[in-house]
Amino acid sequence: MTPTDPQYPRIIFLGTPDFAVATLKALVENKYNVVAVVTAPDKPAGRGMQLKASAVKEYAVTQQLPVLQPEKLRSRAFLAELAAYKADLQVVVAFRMLPEVVWNMPPMGTVNVHASLLPQYRGAAPINWAIINGEHETGVTTFKLVHEIDTGNILLQQSVPILDADNIGTLYEKLMQEGAALLLRTVDGLVKGTIAEQPQPETGVLKHAPKIFREDCQIDWQRDAASVHNLVRGMSPYPAAFTTLGGKQLKIFTSAFSLEQHGQQPGHYESDGKTYLRFAAADGWVYCRDIQYEGKKRMDIEAFLRGFRL
Repeated sequence: MTPTDPQYPRIIFLGTPDFAVATLKALVENKYNVVAVVTAPDKPAGRGMQLKASAVKEYAVTQQLPVLQPEKLRSRAFLAELAAYKADLQVVVAFRMLPEVVWNMPPMGTVNVHASLLPQYRGAAPINWAIINGEHETGVTTFKLVHEIDTGNILLQQSVPILDADNIGTLYEKLMQEGAALLLRTVDGLVKGTIAEQPQPETGVLKHAPKIFREDCQIDWQRDAASVHNLVRGMSPYPAAFTTLGGKQLKIFTSAFSLEQHGQQPGHYESDGKTYLRFAAADGWVYCRDIQYEGKKRMDIEAFLRGFRL
């Protein structure tokens, strides 16, 4: 059986941001039987606070796919509408937590695509935390949804190296594409009966990936230079790690570091006024390469120093 066969499983896709679009696009372009899409309601955005559709809705509309945008996932009207599509399988990518009445509805269950090698980095921000913690490898996992978030049986996994040059932006793109490819393999495997579900191991030290808040972005110069550098990478380009300079916020998007004894208090900064601005960390210096000073546009450090007097 191939995706173009009339008897191929009917799929409902649930997702919201652009990370999810890659998977939905892969399903559509490869002729999988996507019968409807569920996404977040339109929200006010921009200076004019005009209603804006999610990235998933914008793509679904171009493909003339039915779009459901429930305010409440337990509402009778939404559940009746969802059931009317008689889906065999649901696919979830970057969507809110589903109640059992939703994820347990299709006979083949609900498959989630998660941007880590589960059980590591369960949670809302797995890509950020893998970089922040200095990992050299991460990946994507497809698994069956159950009650506890990100704990269901593993279906397939694909590892992805984290390069020294990676930040959240570049790794996000790689995992987005790998997740889409892995999902297609997962659907095919479920249809052919070639995938054996594996419970997630609960042994060893498990690292978590909670939602990122503003306080997570503030640089603690008491930490070692490599950790500060990894924080910058794990927050760039958004939401961006920051410190203060001259009483104003300084966002740092790109950095470098050197390990050396400096005898300075953590957070002390130095500059030649032309080519570098560096901050003292616990065991060395962190050099700012690409920054945004409060009230200014983003720029490289040399351009910044030409117009800023320390």
